[in-house]
Formats: sequence, structure tokens, C-alpha cells
Amino acid sequence: MIRQLIVSYVLLVAVAVAAFTVPVAFTLTDQLRGDTELSVRREATTMALLLGAENDPSRDALTEMAEAYELQTPSTVQAITADGSGVGTISRLALDDPAVTRALEDGRPTVDWGSSFVWGPYLVITVPAVSRTDEDETVGAVRIRYKTSELTDRLWTIWGFRAILAVAVLAFAAGLGAVAARRLTRPLRQLNDMASRFSDGDLTARSPVTGPQETQTLARTLNQGAERLDTLMAAQRIFVADASHQLRTPLTALRLSLDNIADGVDDEFVREDVEQATAEVVRMSRLVNGLLILARAEAKVSAAEPLPLRDIVQERLDVWRPAAEERGVTIALGGVADGRLLVMATPGHLDQVLDNVLSNALEVSPDGGTITVRVEPRGDEVELAVLDEGPGMSDAEKCRAFDRFWRGQGLTGRSGSGLGLAVVKQLMTDDGGTVALRDAPRGGLCVAISLRASQRSGG
Repeated sequence: MIRQLIVSYVLLVAVAVAAFTVPVAFTLTDQLRGDTELSVRREATTMALLLGAENDPSRDALTEMAEAYELQTPSTVQAITADGSGVGTISRLALDDPAVTRALEDGRPTVDWGSSFVWGPYLVITVPAVSRTDEDETVGAVRIRYKTSELTDRLWTIWGFRAILAVAVLAFAAGLGAVAARRLTRPLRQLNDMASRFSDGDLTARSPVTGPQETQTLARTLNQGAERLDTLMAAQRIFVADASHQLRTPLTALRLSLDNIADGVDDEFVREDVEQATAEVVRMSRLVNGLLILARAEAKVSAAEPLPLRDIVQERLDVWRPAAEERGVTIALGGVADGRLLVMATPGHLDQVLDNVLSNALEVSPDGGTITVRVEPRGDEVELAVLDEGPGMSDAEKCRAFDRFWRGQGLTGRSGSGLGLAVVKQLMTDDGGTVALRDAPRGGLCVAISLRASQRSGG
């Protein structure tokens, strides 16, 4: 929009400049042409009068005048009498020249600019010399051949000066138009910035109420809508957190009751039903815990701080190795830099992220497979990658994997709560990091987590 406003402003100024400067330049060009023609014709007429006197003193004066005129101007003077003889040292014209024939027979002068466009290299004016004793008798003709190079230089000066002036005015207009366009569109840019922040999940984004009345009204409307939506989302988060918290106690009690029932029942069919019920309670507990984690993450109740990444990774791997060994799955750690590598994260977030990612990786890993955890510093970021040897994901599945309650099928046949990767993405977004899914080099899935490196070096 800024570009369109600038272009419109410059085009308007260009039309105004052209409307004022081009006609003036054409007028000056016509005036230059007319003044030159009048001056040369006047000199040629004077010389023709001297030739028409038909006496030696007049012809001597004509010769002197022609020589002086040729010295002072870029011109050549030519003359001829009616009988075809020359005049003194002046160059002689040819009798068969059309302009000479017209002057001698019709007594009419001829003006030739050499071109229909502006002018050619020479202005040629041929004037008949009429006898002083008999005005009906033409006794000769005089021609001045005037070189127009000086006129061309003056023409370039006329047009060049105005062209430079026009360019300067357009450049100034473009600069002024840019300032005016940015000032006019500033309220719209502020509204767009607010909308971008809002779409990124920042429900606290508000737009300043500035600019024309229309943009002020729009800003107020958007701010009111954002305020209401923020209030509704806050109420929803509080409800989810409260509901999740309240559900944890009865679910724990229900699981304990089912465990007690299973311990006291000898019937295999009843025990199988109890185990299925216990599995559903466990899945529901995971779902409730995931909802509680999401609610707390969206509320941003804590801030990121420098944490030792190696210690956190090693601790979580030690927790998950026994479960992996039961399946014959190996968990390998590689790429960790020497020293204490610090990253910016909220306490507890990385633990939950690793638990969710490792749980998913173990779920899809075949027996005897390997889960590789790799840490690689990359400038201002640190990449934490978890690679498995499972079936991987299609592009369509990767696009949906971070959606809440979307569940993939693991090799064990059990399905998750559908909140694992959604929780990972929310926690990483809160800490200023990112998470992406890509194909692992040896097949399977690679969960790549980018964390902000702490500016404070580790010991």
C-alpha cells in the first residue's frame, strides 16, 4: 500500500510538472527558432538590397559585409546575379538551384531548416535581390547558409535544464510521498502488528488508537474484541486447570480401587476386565495431566532461566532406560559438548518435553531398536534431537501431529492421549524455542527441538 501511495503521488507530480514545463520548453524552442530565422533573414535581406543597387560601391560593401558576417557567425554567404556572374569574392550560387530559380523567376524568398523535426544541420535562406530602379526586375539572389550547432546546444540547455529540474522535483516528491505514505499507513501497520501478534497466540496484544477516525474506530473495535477473547480464554484456562486438578484425586482413588480389586480376584475374566479398566484410568490420568500442563503453560505462570541441559537430559534418560530395556530398546546419548551447556527454559518444562518425546519414541520403536538423543550447539541456539527407528510419519501426519487430541498408532498397539506433542510445542513456544518433525537419516522420526542458548557460560 505504501508503494502504491508513493507511485500515485509521484505520478500526480509528474503530470503537474509535465503540464507546466513541457509547454514552456516548446514555446522557448519555437521562440529560439523564430528569432534565429528572423535575424538571418534580416541580414540576407540587407545584403540583397546592396546587390540590387547595381553599383560597384554597393557590391564592395556587400563583399565586406559578407566577409564580416562569416567571421562573426557560423555562416556561409553566397550570391549570384541574374546573368550568372558572381559578386566579388563571395561564393557563387548555381543558377539551376531550385531556390535560386524561385528567387530569380518569382521574386520570392526561400527558408529551409533542413528537417521537418526541429531543424537540420543548416538553416538556408535565399533572398531575391530586386533592382532599385525597377522593382519588378530581379537582378540576383543572396543566400546565407547558417550552421545550427549552436542552436542545438541551446536547445539541449533548454530541455536538459528542465529535465534535471523535473527529476529533482520527482525525487523530492518521492521522498515526501514516502514520508506521507508511512504516516498515513502507520495506524494500519499498527493494526497489522497487533493482528500478527494475536495470531501468534499473544492475547495481550493491543493496537494504539491513532490516525483517522475510521482507523481509530477499527482499533477500538479490535481492542475490545481482543479484550473479550483474552477474558474468555483466561476463564477457559482456569476452568481446565481446576477441572484437571479436581479430576486427579478421584482418578487416583479409582485406580487404587481397581488395583485392590485385581489383587483380590482370582477369576481371569474379571481380572482381564479390571486390567482394561485400569488401562483406561491410566490413559485418562495422562489426559488430565496433559490438560493441566497445557493450562499452566498457557497461563505463563513462570519465566525461563538458564538451566544445565546436559544434567536434565542425563537425568531423564536414566529414568527411561529401565522401561526401554524391558523392550530391548537402547537409548544412546551423543553430540553433547564438553562443559556445562546452559539453555533458557522454565524449570520443569524440559523434563516434561523429554518425557513426552521419549515416551512417543519408545512407543513406536521396534524391539531391539535404538533411540538416539543428540545435543548440538548452533550459535545462539542449541538443538536437542530425539531420533527413533520406528515407521516415521507421512507429511500429512507431520502437519497434524501437533494438533490437540490427534493420536497416532504405536507399534505396541496402544494409542496415546493426543496431547504429547501439543504439550511439547506449547512448552517450547513459551520458552522462545521451536519444535519440528523431520525424517531421521536411518528411517523413523526425528523430533528436533531448538532452545535458546544462555548468554552466561557454564562451568
